[in-house]
Amino acid sequence: MNNQHELCIGMAGAGRATELHMEALKRFSGIPLCYKRIIARREDQVKKMQERFGFLEYSLKFEDLLNDPEIDVIDVCTPPYAHADMVEQALKAGKHVICEKPLSGYFGEDGDNTPIGKCVSKVKMYERLLTSLDHLKDCVEKSKKKFCYAENFIYAPAVTKAAEIITAKKSKILFSKGEESLKGSSSPVAGEWAKTGGGTFIRTGAHPLSAIIWLKQIEAKARNEKISVQSVFADMAQITPSLNDYEHRHIAARPNDVEDFGTVIITFSDGTKAVVMATDTLLGGSRNYVELYCNDAVINCKLTMSDLMSTYFLDEDGLDDVYISEMLPSKKGWNNPFLEDVIMRGYVDEMRDFMESIYYNREPKSDYWVAHETLRVIYAAYKSAELGKAVVL
Repeated sequence: MNNQHELCIGMAGAGRATELHMEALKRFSGIPLCYKRIIARREDQVKKMQERFGFLEYSLKFEDLLNDPEIDVIDVCTPPYAHADMVEQALKAGKHVICEKPLSGYFGEDGDNTPIGKCVSKVKMYERLLTSLDHLKDCVEKSKKKFCYAENFIYAPAVTKAAEIITAKKSKILFSKGEESLKGSSSPVAGEWAKTGGGTFIRTGAHPLSAIIWLKQIEAKARNEKISVQSVFADMAQITPSLNDYEHRHIAARPNDVEDFGTVIITFSDGTKAVVMATDTLLGGSRNYVELYCNDAVINCKLTMSDLMSTYFLDEDGLDDVYISEMLPSKKGWNNPFLEDVIMRGYVDEMRDFMESIYYNREPKSDYWVAHETLRVIYAAYKSAELGKAVVL
């Protein structure tokens, strides 16, 4: 690609994922970028994002991104139920694609009883998902365009350093553990399977899961081995409905037909293990970590909460526009603020890698394989929880 060419970006969505992607892009100036157009369904929301991040145009129709010949790459930051269709349309329109997680899911089909999270078998969901993933894989391969899967954990500095260590030492990861937990979601549809494709595990557990799967591939490459996920055993549950209204007042989770607790045990083909946890029952911010217990090292990757800074406030005067941490209900008392959040959680290096992979025609670190494998394991976990036994992949 001509090094003088600007990469022209079209953004689909105007929510939190869009904020994170754009804040990361604004930190990275190594490649000339043009923010051409942003689209979303609500005009007030999309216009606000246009002004905030400097998009040249805004509109309310996804087709405006597809039909714009100047747009090189479409960043899909819409709710999960729209991802697969938008990815397919963008690839067929000759655009490179960035897709916020998850890549897809099961969101219901004609004849399903509702709510689908309670009425539709996870066995059926798993089978339908595999068919969908095969179709999307075919779309990616036929398009010859770059597909970039927005899994920021893979790009977090701590996880990147872990990969460097594992590569240098050729370490065997015997057991890994990861978690993302918080007090719920800010999304009004987070409790509905038809909109999100699952609950806390697909919404937050996907992050440490992807990082662990990716790190096992880093290990396999360093040791010249082949390693894959062999089986999945899971427990999914709704815990917060046991609370009365008063007891529930600090927790944002309102699950209808999705889980607010998920724990998954993974067995890899080399006999090693991993445990991934996600809950909507954590107060005080968010917990994000990956721990690796190796044959010759222990590596703890803590994304949040960090201890780089501590604050103590008696009141919140003047702090309305000061970001302390994700999902923090109060800034009073002691807190550990997120410092350079878009860097520490990997968003800057993620978007840098995506822009460079498109600009210089190389493969991104987080690609279709990561998206495919993560989602396959998540739905195998849902199937396992329903059946009460391990699912062999």
